[in-house]
Formats: sequence, C-alpha cells, structure tokens
Amino acid sequence: MLISPAYAQAGGGDAAGIMSFLPLVLIFAVFYFLLIRPQQKKMKQHKETISTLRRNDKIVTGGGIIGKVTKVVDDNEIEVEIAPNTVVRVARATVADVIAKSAPTGEAARPTPKPANDSGTGAKQGGLSGFLSKIRGE
Repeated sequence: MLISPAYAQAGGGDAAGIMSFLPLVLIFAVFYFLLIRPQQKKMKQHKETISTLRRNDKIVTGGGIIGKVTKVVDDNEIEVEIAPNTVVRVARATVADVIAKSAPTGEAARPTPKPANDSGTGAKQGGLSGFLSKIRGE
C-alpha cells in the first residue's frame, strides 16, 4: 500500500491545559494595570472635577472654546461667558478641562500671601525660573 496508516497520539495532561491559559491571563493582567485601571481613575477624576464646577471657574469645552462659568443652571447645564456680554449654555459633559478654579466664597476675601523672593520679581529673573514665573502670571 502507498498510504501509511495514521495512529492517534496520546492526549496531553491537565498541566499542559492550564499552562496554555497562562499567557492569556498575563496579557489580561498587563492590559488591566497599564490601560484599564488608569483610564478608570482618569474618568473618576474628570467626573469629580465637572461636578465641582463653580461660578468664575475658567474652563475649556470639548470643542476648544475657552470661557468663564457665569452661572450653574443645574446638574446638566452651565452658562459660560465666552466673550464680553456673550453667554452660552453648555452641557457639563462637554467640559474638557478646568483651567483655573475660583476661590471658595469664604477665602475670596482673604488675599493669599506670596512667598518672599530675595532676587526680585520673577519677570526680572533669567532662565527657567523667569520663564515659569511668566507662565504663572507673577
């Protein structure tokens, strides 16, 4: 005969079956700690930031519009001033970032003390410290 007979091979043990799932478990663990968990933390922080919006907070919407919150209408909407005398209603969910938080009403009356700077104002300083103080608006 030209065709050789085919014989069945012996089945693998249980240890080989468990070891075949080990790479899948490791891949899932890596995805969880590198992708899923940080994204959940970021979403939780963003939700908290949006829920604590107040009047005079400077925000950026999802469309890139920068404005100042003039009124919190309800849990879903806020009024934002995008130019002098131009107020629009925006859904809270579209707020992408809060640029500057306003001081709470109790702390608004008290000025915050500035740290002493022996070498003069930040704008007169050179290098990185002068650049950073210009960004901060000092």
